[in-house]
Amino acid sequence: MAKWTLDTLNTAPDDERLRAALDACCAADSWVARIVAGRPYRDVAALCAVSDDATHGLSDTGLGQALAGHPRIGERASGHGGTWSRQEQAGMSDSDGDVRTQLASANADYEQHFGHVYLVCATGKSADELLATCRSRLANDPATEHNVVLGELAKINRLRLGKLLHAET
Repeated sequence: MAKWTLDTLNTAPDDERLRAALDACCAADSWVARIVAGRPYRDVAALCAVSDDATHGLSDTGLGQALAGHPRIGERASGHGGTWSRQEQAGMSDSDGDVRTQLASANADYEQHFGHVYLVCATGKSADELLATCRSRLANDPATEHNVVLGELAKINRLRLGKLLHAET
């Protein structure tokens, strides 16, 4: 992926290259459109504020697109977003087979209960923490979990924008 800075993001033509770079951060078309439309950004904080607003404003369709861009916790993804997913799920690399099996089962229970992939900002979390979080969130009602998912997605989007721009956010 090409090197991006805030200046290049602000001045890049609205084309397939720009949209593909943003899609690697969040696969929701409406989120990408909001980020493109909000340019230019005075700083990364302003970019992240628009990202948060766009994330929390996702329709069910947009949220579905965003979730489709994320692998299950413990599974591998492809493409540039997949590279970021592997980095974000680094805590899974030290897990034993039993924890992986339990997490696969918890993922399936979560998907059956809520109808979509278990999404969590996995950066810095161990496999045991990810499993415990999944299990605890199974007790949420759908409306509560919807808000939790949007919050986790907002964190992930901020992290990925930072990676795209080669800066901490």
